[in-house]
Amino acid sequence: MLGFPVMTIAAVMVYVDVAQQAEAHVRIARSIAARFDAALIGVSALAIKPTFVAEGVIIEEVTADDLKKMKADLAEKAKWFQDVVGFPQERVEWRWDIEYPVEFLVNEARSADLVVVKNVRGQRDDPYRLLDPAESVLRMGRPVILVPEHVHDLRADRIVVGWKDAREARLAVRDALPLLRKATDVTIVEICTSTEQEAARDRVRDVVKYLGRHGVKAKMDFRVHLAEPAAFPLLRMAKDLEADLIVTGAYGHSRLGEWFFGGVTRSLLGDAPCCLMMSH
Repeated sequence: MLGFPVMTIAAVMVYVDVAQQAEAHVRIARSIAARFDAALIGVSALAIKPTFVAEGVIIEEVTADDLKKMKADLAEKAKWFQDVVGFPQERVEWRWDIEYPVEFLVNEARSADLVVVKNVRGQRDDPYRLLDPAESVLRMGRPVILVPEHVHDLRADRIVVGWKDAREARLAVRDALPLLRKATDVTIVEICTSTEQEAARDRVRDVVKYLGRHGVKAKMDFRVHLAEPAAFPLLRMAKDLEADLIVTGAYGHSRLGEWFFGGVTRSLLGDAPCCLMMSH
């Protein structure tokens, strides 16, 4: 009988804003890397704002001194990152560039199995200095753990998987296997309509069997939603089970150069009380 390699996490990437002082999501990335004996890659970027001209007059432009200051800030953040992480030199790496944060992270994510970012809303207002976590999730092609600002650690011991019989959810379950194997309590739940209960039960049962074949003992559940959005029953369930991680697919698409999330994904990003692990 042929053996198949066990999926693991060999490299964790974490995005660091130049201006940030909070260490929480970096420490979470460090803890995941330590748990899997993985390398940890910190990345950061700043982009040059285009010259602002009004009525033929240059109002604002980036000077050589401005560029020098940007590079100095990135170098200073590298030292901050290495001090927070405290890993041996061979297990930690720092990457930076003068580039749009989203573009840089999307490109560098090819080197990682898992990416950790802060789940901060409203960062699209400054694409030159700040990472937009939503756009990053939909473009990276890597599973992403989004850490709310009020969350300071992640044991990933009690995990709720929000199932939907779609490509993104299948990717999310597969991507989460390394963490699911180490968890002590895993629940697979589908939020369905009243007419879909039997089909939902069959789908969730299949997922539980699939995980069992990969060494994950999971429980199954399904919840009927009526007038409220489907994200709310999932969030309530995660709270009731004291879950510290919700695993789901990220549902969204690009339209006319803008990235749009589905309603459930948008609600989870806005209201999740714990970390989210999403795949797209």
